[in-house]
Amino acid sequence: MLAAKGYAAQSANATLAPWDFERRDVGPHDVQIDILYCGVCHSDLAQINNEWFPGIFPMIPGHEIVGRVVKVGEHVKNFKPGDLAGVGTLANSCGKCSHCEDGLEVYCENGVIPTYNGIDRYRDNLPTYGGYSNTIVTDESFTLRISEKLNLAAAAPLLCAGITTYSPMKHWKVGKGHKVAVLGLGGLGHMAVKFGIALGAEVTILSTSPHKASDAKKLGAHHFVVTSNAEEVEKVKASFDFIIDTVSAEHDFDFYLSLLRLNGVHILVGIPPAGFTIKSVGMFQLGRKSVVGSASGGLPETQEMLDFCAEHNIVSDIELIDMKDIHTAFDRMTRGDVKYRFVIDMATL
Repeated sequence: MLAAKGYAAQSANATLAPWDFERRDVGPHDVQIDILYCGVCHSDLAQINNEWFPGIFPMIPGHEIVGRVVKVGEHVKNFKPGDLAGVGTLANSCGKCSHCEDGLEVYCENGVIPTYNGIDRYRDNLPTYGGYSNTIVTDESFTLRISEKLNLAAAAPLLCAGITTYSPMKHWKVGKGHKVAVLGLGGLGHMAVKFGIALGAEVTILSTSPHKASDAKKLGAHHFVVTSNAEEVEKVKASFDFIIDTVSAEHDFDFYLSLLRLNGVHILVGIPPAGFTIKSVGMFQLGRKSVVGSASGGLPETQEMLDFCAEHNIVSDIELIDMKDIHTAFDRMTRGDVKYRFVIDMATL
């Protein structure tokens, strides 16, 4: 076993603190990465606090991981020491079901193994620990190549916020001639804006916060609509082909469905805690509108996204923090006080 250091919660709702632990040894198909940066996702805090389901403790969060390869197993073909590499939300999957065979491991029919807060029942039945640590060992199949062209710290959030917004846009073939609305301007939302523009769509940001108009302009959004402004809303009624919904709070789905045109698609990538309700079924049916969900992508699509980002110079807008400031970052993230993703400099561990 490999000695490792991290920041862990020893129990639910606990404060993260230094913790020495062990990673598995590098096997024939494994890649060991010294972690240089790790993004901070809202799901990190949610899982520490058992908001979704009972967690596995001690828990080391973090699934937006980038760093340099320091060791590879004897059968590894695509990585060598010194390469930049990343690890996203997935640590393993069954590898045998139809979804895994199609490169859609995130939808594994037998259950995916998360990068942290999981038990890898397909390999060694050991807990998985995330990127708030100095090193990680991962199977080559679940390791991503990172271009030297990209700002490495700002590339970290691509492993979750990036692929979570890129994947549905590619699946529903968003591109030139489409009008896309991005609901919510945060970690996911600002990535959706960047991808929508790069794919050639006309992008509008829908927000409850008028003060975010200047941010929308800086990001390159074509339009900005304050959803409490009746006059602005009236101008975009029944006009969007797609709404990328990044909001994880309760909101009025009937209202947003009214903004979709015929055959419009409302794509959920946020996770409203109470789910959603559609009351105006007639409008839903007569407009032949759809509400769909999407998770982060499979490994081939995530690599495609990273290569797309290198080609188009797309990274996340970040605030780089020290490891000791993680709880301040959590507090600010909860208040929406970040533009637009915190990333931990793991040299401060």
